[in-house]
Parts: sequence; C-alpha cells; structure tokens
Amino acid sequence: MITTEKTAEIVKTFGAKYGSGEKDAGCTAVQVAILTERINGLKGHFEKNIHDYHSNRGLLKMIGRRRSLLKYLRGKSEDQYKSLIGDLGLRK
Repeated sequence: MITTEKTAEIVKTFGAKYGSGEKDAGCTAVQVAILTERINGLKGHFEKNIHDYHSNRGLLKMIGRRRSLLKYLRGKSEDQYKSLIGDLGLRK
C-alpha cells in the first residue's frame, strides 16, 4: 500500500524532472513511477500470501499498464524513456 505522502513525494520529484512542474501528476513518467512503487510494495504481501491469486491478477494488470505507458513514452521521447528506467532501476 502506498501512502498519500509517498505519492506526493513521487509527484514532486518526477513531476519537476519530467513533467511541467512539481504538481504534474498526470505526466507519463509520474504515472510510471507511482505504478512502480505500488508494484514494489506488493512484494512483501506475496511473500506472506503465496496463494493470493486475486491480488496477483491485479499485480499483472498494473504491470501491463506500466508496460503500455513505457511503450508510449519510448515512442514519444527515447531520451526521457532511458532516463526514467535508469532512475527507477527497471530493465535495460
């Protein structure tokens, strides 16, 4: 579970760097960062609840959404895409 304060911190950090300002929560990079934080937060839940298949489906939906946002960002700006995945510690 991601808190409101953590979300605001992510919006401020990534909105200032990739968006139009510190309050730009709708920019693609901010959405990817928030989804990444939510996905990483579920790791502990799945260690405790191995057979939670319903939450696993939600996790897979979040991963798919993040993948599509990254695909959009890659088509829009290759430099911004590479910088974002470097900041978030994602693949490649």
